Amino acid sequence: PLTRGACFLIRYTLRMKRLSFKESGLTRQEYKKLSALVSPIKIQDFLDKVPMNWEKKGDTHLSPRRVLREKKAHCIEGALLAAVALWLRGERPLIMNVSPKLGKGDDDHVIVLYKRGGYWGAISKTNHATIRFRDPVYRTLRELVVSYFHEWFLNSSGEKVLECYSKPLDLRCFGTGWLTTEEDLWNIADALSELPHYYLVPKGNWRHVRRADSMELKAGKLVEWRRSDPRT
Repeated sequence: PLTRGACFLIRYTLRMKRLSFKESGLTRQEYKKLSALVSPIKIQDFLDKVPMNWEKKGDTHLSPRRVLREKKAHCIEGALLAAVALWLRGERPLIMNVSPKLGKGDDDHVIVLYKRGGYWGAISKTNHATIRFRDPVYRTLRELVVSYFHEWFLNSSGEKVLECYSKPLDLRCFGTGWLTTEEDLWNIADALSELPHYYLVPKGNWRHVRRADSMELKAGKLVEWRRSDPRT
């Protein structure tokens, strides 16, 4: 990957344009499938139909090509595919890391950012009923991330754990090889984790945060794709 400084220059100086078929390295079938996802809503609808990748044979970080071939994805794998679909439409392929408190036994989540009418929304591949798609109604990225705060809690205790979010990562920094590689894309996950992160809860305010109640805990147990499903 490029250096952080080079990524900054790419993000702010390159004129945004559609990613062409020739530049993408995708097959015609792959390019056609992703090009058909002409809006964030259609991208989200597509991701919702993709089975969850439970990584039954070990940790993965599948490229968009491998997601299309294997027909499954977890959050960052789905995010990369969604980002490519936006890029094909001439929109910036921006992803963001949202993180829980360390040591709470929960994983980071990765979302894809988009804008409509100057307002932010998010595309999200998740197995849960809560931290999902966001409509473009948020004035700032912080507003967008805060919309996940109330819903992100531990099913074991009801403790709310969403702590921070990263600066957006423009995937153009990595060229186009990652779209089709057969290698796991750990470098992109590492780049996300190394970006500056911004904290949500003011100092001293965690003690005022209410745990999820029994009704919320019940809703929190809903999942879209069960591990026992052979497609996952």
